Amino acid sequence: MDIDVGASLDSLRTVTLEGEEWSARELMPFSGYERWERFRDAISRAIQSVEVSGLDPTDHFRGAAKMVRVGSGVSRQVEDYRLTRYGCYILFQNADARKPEIAALQQYFAVQTRKQELTPPRAVPTNFAEALELAAMEVRRAEALEVKVAELTPSARAWDVLASAGIGDFSVDEAAKILSRDPVIQMGRDRLFTYMHAVGWLFRQGPRRRWHARQSQVDCGRLVERSGATFLNTNTGLMEMSSPTIRVTAKGLAELHKRLGGVDTSVLAEEKESIPLWRSA
Repeated sequence: MDIDVGASLDSLRTVTLEGEEWSARELMPFSGYERWERFRDAISRAIQSVEVSGLDPTDHFRGAAKMVRVGSGVSRQVEDYRLTRYGCYILFQNADARKPEIAALQQYFAVQTRKQELTPPRAVPTNFAEALELAAMEVRRAEALEVKVAELTPSARAWDVLASAGIGDFSVDEAAKILSRDPVIQMGRDRLFTYMHAVGWLFRQGPRRRWHARQSQVDCGRLVERSGATFLNTNTGLMEMSSPTIRVTAKGLAELHKRLGGVDTSVLAEEKESIPLWRSA
């Protein structure tokens, strides 16, 4: 089953009068942790990180208690924290990146942060002179966006062609290199394996923990799994089968490009059209 990391994270959100917040206890299994003690260590590192930055940790990590059922209808109170979105971001940065869930969450926040950096703040003029200056700036910005759209349109069309051309499939290493051509995405072979596992495209099975494609991803045309070749194990004298090979189709590559926040020229075009040109009354 596909997992949208951002949507899954938002599904755990609670909206209060103070804003949005998350329960650390509810985030723990979502983050791949099984023991509260280990997750509590990551929270402690995150709180220390906030302190070092000069911010007040209590603004983002508020101590709380949670009632949990321990069996036979009996409940008891356990330690919990209420986190802001920034608190979640710092927590995942200080958690165990070897866990596929944490790696996917770190990638999600990295993409979201990059998008924020690329979106300039909107200014509101307070007088006629500022309105004229702002209008001139927005005209220049619209012109710059037009140039940027023209530069990126061939790349965007190339992705569309790639997704529809049916030109075969790619190894995970090749797919990672292709994705990394986009300036927004930084992806290596192992990290791509980890990401696809975190979003439910792959799973591991057997004593050797070999990668396998989920049937749903094969059926929808995103992945191909090719059976391993048989070979003679000179140590045991037995015929064995090598690990299956996971291949990413052009359709799967285009979907990964979109999920990882790749450049979309339609977004730039919409942004250009939304630029308000301030006029005097």
